[in-house]
Amino acid sequence: MPSLNPNTGVITHDKAKATPGYTLFTTLGMYTTRLIDMDGNVVHSWDLPNDVGNYAYLLENGNLLAAIRTEEGPQRLPAKGGHLIEYDWDGNIVWEHTDHAQHHDFRRLKNGNTVYVAWELLDEETQAKVPGGIRGREHPDGIYADVIREIDPDGNVVWEWHAATDMDMNRFPLDPTATRKEYAHANTISPCDNGDYLINWRLNNTMARVDRQTKEVTWALNNIDYGQHHDVQQLENGNILFYANGADVHVHGPETGSAIVEVDPVANKEVWRYVGNPRRTFISWFISGCQRLSSGNTLICEGLWGRLFEVTPDGEIVWEYVSPFLVDWDHPAYVDTNTIFRCYRYAADSSQIAGRLP
Repeated sequence: MPSLNPNTGVITHDKAKATPGYTLFTTLGMYTTRLIDMDGNVVHSWDLPNDVGNYAYLLENGNLLAAIRTEEGPQRLPAKGGHLIEYDWDGNIVWEHTDHAQHHDFRRLKNGNTVYVAWELLDEETQAKVPGGIRGREHPDGIYADVIREIDPDGNVVWEWHAATDMDMNRFPLDPTATRKEYAHANTISPCDNGDYLINWRLNNTMARVDRQTKEVTWALNNIDYGQHHDVQQLENGNILFYANGADVHVHGPETGSAIVEVDPVANKEVWRYVGNPRRTFISWFISGCQRLSSGNTLICEGLWGRLFEVTPDGEIVWEYVSPFLVDWDHPAYVDTNTIFRCYRYAADSSQIAGRLP
């Protein structure tokens, strides 16, 4: 059984202002995905066969889609998955796909296809062209780069996009403080309504939109002040929402902290921001995410601390939960932590939940 911290659970719940529903999360280093109600009670869970790389989420049909770490494929790189598994509500496997190079993010598309991020080892000629980073700090295998793969339900690759060859690396060099193990550590692949993809890279502080038809980068935002962001997504209004970790080594001082930022991509101008007060009361230097809810509130995963909370457009915290589930075995990365990559809120009458809970 996991350790339980008595100083955790639901800390704040303003029923008049919070968005009702159920919140899904997976503690890194634990082999369970949990669904909790607004009072923090676990109402459903799925047992997983190994570490997630890095999360699981509910599909429209109520099934759970997860990436599970395999032992094969690239080693000593973070957030490795390798085995995509779809479970029904009762935990039965209904679909699976193995790509030992898969890492971080994956999404089921409306047409039934699945898109995910993977690594590919670059040849020596292409490795020599990778700009930036610390020379001599390559992976023992060389330099891996990100590739986006879209597969059909039978696992056939129907579309690929290669970061090292399908875009101009010189336009988006690695940060001078980054290692050269990867170009450039994608942590998000987010489908847009028209079929394009938003991709987010940590090691060059860049998020970009890729046209699925032409494979060209049609929009990009590179701002070192956001500090190696995560969970970039397009909102219904066309704006871009993301978790700005505030972790970059170039950004220090009393104002350091994480932020949730909404940007107008036409002008690349901020239109909304949430920060802690003081700033350093809200900080996760890695992982983490956000979700704009139907009420207009925003659900935030402050991943380092296993803290999930909901804020109004004015920045008022109206629901707050700190996971009590601590990794109680000698996990090489997450022992004694409650770290969470992302979380998601689902309404009781949503297609994911309706009719499935007592």
